[in-house]
Amino acid sequence: MKSLSLIVATLMTASAAFAAGTGEHSHDEMEVGRPGIEAEVTRTINVRMYETEDGEYLYEPRDLAIKAGETIRFVIVNDGESPHEFVLDTMPKNEEHKALMEKFPEMEHDDPNAVRLEPGKEGTIIWTFANSGDFEFACLIPGHYEAGMFTPVAVN
Repeated sequence: MKSLSLIVATLMTASAAFAAGTGEHSHDEMEVGRPGIEAEVTRTINVRMYETEDGEYLYEPRDLAIKAGETIRFVIVNDGESPHEFVLDTMPKNEEHKALMEKFPEMEHDDPNAVRLEPGKEGTIIWTFANSGDFEFACLIPGHYEAGMFTPVAVN
């Protein structure tokens, strides 16, 4: 029972740190930006998640260019045969999150910058890119990133 308490405490601490971003912004803002408002959406980007016969796990589109200040509606569809995630963040933050997912693969998320979808399901994230920089969206389920499931997002 003590080890279960330790696992829960670790997950709560990691989730709070992940959701808090860099600490340089307001509570709701991360380095990659903040949750957007429907009324401020400037464009919609459709994102497809899928696997290939060669064993690659991919997104379409494969890279994105966005202007700082844009509010994007991401409509994310899992056309694959496995569950997949869409986690939008900095590359170092996604790497930290990926390492945590390797330890706790069934970890569930309730973050505004992430969605996990079962095959055939669709989700939406509205995001305001408040800061310039190089970011990515990625699937952090163990093995998926390594199979190619990440997309660079350049915000200028």
